[in-house]
Amino acid sequence: MGKITVAGLGPGSFGLMSLEAWETIQAAETLILRTSVHPTVEELRRRGISFHSYDDWYERAQDFETLYGEIAGDLLRRAMEGKAIVYAVPGSPLVAERTVVLLREKAPEAGVELEILSGMSFVEVFCARLGLDPIDGLTIVDVADVDRLPVDLVTGILVTQVYSRAVASELKLTLMERLPDEFEVVFAHNLGLPDESLRRIPLYEIDRQADIDHLTSLFLPPKKAAGRFDFGPLTGIMKTLREPGGCPWDRLQTPESLRKHIIEEAYEVVEAIDFRNETLLCEELGDLLLQIVFQARMAEETGHFSMQDVVDGIVDKLVRRHPHIFGDTEASDAAAVLADWEAIKRREKPERKSRLDGVPQGLPSLMAADKLQRKAADAGFDWDDIAPVWEKCREEYDELREAVREDSLEKVAEEFGDLLFALVNLSRFLHVDAELALLGANRKFVRRFRYVEEKVAEAGGEWRKFSLLELDEFWKQAKFKETM
Repeated sequence: MGKITVAGLGPGSFGLMSLEAWETIQAAETLILRTSVHPTVEELRRRGISFHSYDDWYERAQDFETLYGEIAGDLLRRAMEGKAIVYAVPGSPLVAERTVVLLREKAPEAGVELEILSGMSFVEVFCARLGLDPIDGLTIVDVADVDRLPVDLVTGILVTQVYSRAVASELKLTLMERLPDEFEVVFAHNLGLPDESLRRIPLYEIDRQADIDHLTSLFLPPKKAAGRFDFGPLTGIMKTLREPGGCPWDRLQTPESLRKHIIEEAYEVVEAIDFRNETLLCEELGDLLLQIVFQARMAEETGHFSMQDVVDGIVDKLVRRHPHIFGDTEASDAAAVLADWEAIKRREKPERKSRLDGVPQGLPSLMAADKLQRKAADAGFDWDDIAPVWEKCREEYDELREAVREDSLEKVAEEFGDLLFALVNLSRFLHVDAELALLGANRKFVRRFRYVEEKVAEAGGEWRKFSLLELDEFWKQAKFKETM
């Protein structure tokens, strides 16, 4: 098995490359560059360093994520053939270099040794030129990931790989959806080279610059701190929508009619979290917040409570239930914090006679089972280890099979529920959220079934022409694709 050593070419001129990287490149048996379009490469040629590059791969690439995956795969394949490879990338391997991220993820699985040499990136040069200290906050993103930019510019954002006018134009349009056209940005070109350029321009002009190429970056300065967020605009709009002359649909709603919307929005928040999509998460949190404000507005109209009461109530509760922060008690770890939380909650709700009280009736069944089991465990009604949990699952499985043999639908339903309850208990011991695990399984089924649908459609769209074995083969293809 070979080895991959990743070295950085530095941010610009040859003198900015680290000595360690230069010595490694000199001694390389096989030197491969991600791209030869870099100021240092001409000096490599002048000094007689031979290399290969992936430049021609860029011409046929469908998108960058696919390309970077192919490059990482090729490097790993070469190493698995026993070759010792030095892979050189622009700047530092550890700053905004997607191929290196993929190598770090996949090398252990392939059994390939991976060594990454630290080096200087363009970020250090950029910070020096603008007088920035990263400790004050700096976000670095590849232009390909610009859709995941934070909505609020609390920290400065450095966008890399703005390598063409088309990319700059797409970046501009994306940013103009969130920022004013006149928002001032810093256009950076050829940092670390004699002809480097840093200039402040309005956002709408970033694709009108004459010197856009592979050494172009863009800096979005942080906005001034806005202070406390303000519920005023949202509560004001909701008040208008509910008043006479407002929206007919909004005026018809009741707390009961909006019940399902709260559940739907909560699940969409969870989905955004699962997708790790910050932009979507921000949107879905807004939708959920709307439901909270909507309910508070209806309560205010009847004189029961207001949005401010909701905020004040949760603030008071957080203070009461964190005495180790706001009081004089101590909590050694997270488990102690949870124990104190539950004890305080029991004191606050004396009307709850059973430890199992407080589980909402409308909670999804898997979540309710988990909550009930945790409440019982807090009281000491729980196994010490996982072994008897496995045994309980086997016992319930056998009882279900026996009920099926007895051909009693009522008994089958009962035993099936017992098995599900036991499996939720197993998920608790395995530190897996049963509800989210099943949600993930549902999504996986949908992805794979849609692939089967596509294959059937390609053959004319008649399902009856395919045997179950043929359909299952499509399913296996979908499953295999997910592992690639």
